[in-house]
Amino acid sequence: MTAAFTFPGQGSQAVGMGKALADAFPAARAVFDEVDAALGEKLTATIWDGPAETLQLTENAQPALMAVSVATLRVLESEAGFSVARDAAFVAGHSLGEYSALAAAGSLTISDTARLLRTRGLAMQKAVPVGAGAMAALLGLDYEAAMEVADEAAQGQVCQAANDNGGGQVVVSGDKAAVDRAVEIAKDKGAKRAMLLPVSAPFHCKLMQPAADAMAEALSKVTIKAPAAPLVSNVLASAITDPDEIRRRLVEQVTGTVRWRESVAYMAGQGVTRFFEIGAGKVLTGLVKRIADGAVGVAVGGPNDIAAAKDALAAAKQA
Repeated sequence: MTAAFTFPGQGSQAVGMGKALADAFPAARAVFDEVDAALGEKLTATIWDGPAETLQLTENAQPALMAVSVATLRVLESEAGFSVARDAAFVAGHSLGEYSALAAAGSLTISDTARLLRTRGLAMQKAVPVGAGAMAALLGLDYEAAMEVADEAAQGQVCQAANDNGGGQVVVSGDKAAVDRAVEIAKDKGAKRAMLLPVSAPFHCKLMQPAADAMAEALSKVTIKAPAAPLVSNVLASAITDPDEIRRRLVEQVTGTVRWRESVAYMAGQGVTRFFEIGAGKVLTGLVKRIADGAVGVAVGGPNDIAAAKDALAAAKQA
């Protein structure tokens, strides 16, 4: 198997995402209905009608993106013959996308995943007072250089690498003053650009420990099965299948670095040549091209993408 199924993270959301799939395919509509039922509210109304400010709230964006990803996969299964167990060498997701990957691979139920992500979003937002933390993108520095910037900027506060996205794109996260310092230090060290991100909390750093504690409790109450394909863990950048380890790594992920560059490189090193980005946007597809030489990224998010995805999967099987 030379294909990996990957699932996008926060920032890929857009009002209207998934609606065309739900309108065209009962398999997609069923996923959205299940998410609405699990949350006890019409999240679909926010996903499809907005307003954007409400969809962008972390507690809404996280389950919404998962719903779109899993709905898209269900259509790929029913219309294009996709099978996680048969066709995916690995599943992986960027931050919250790791939950989407686990739902897609049958490790978590859709209902449990929706509720976990609602809890995760609320807990991450509450962990740090608004304005006390920040995140910044450092462009044009490799991971090691960005780590040096974060260490220099910390000065007794928290500043650490949150996302190693690849292609010279590293995001740092922590106390607002420390992240401000990192932006200036990065410019002095040759970053092409260094800029604060419009986020509501400093994700993937030690300041998120209260959210990690909340997720440890929430995850202890759900059943996690072995996934139909190995999960490439954000915090390990390698594959795992044991349910207890999956649970543990999901907790670590809240405060740990999303090692996306290494994750893609790991999958490519294991023979993956096609990375299917399943759900909203094309962020991961763009990153694949920068990380793995010769790898093909295939973004699947709407009805018009299904036929092309089917052809790409056939090509992967012949490779």
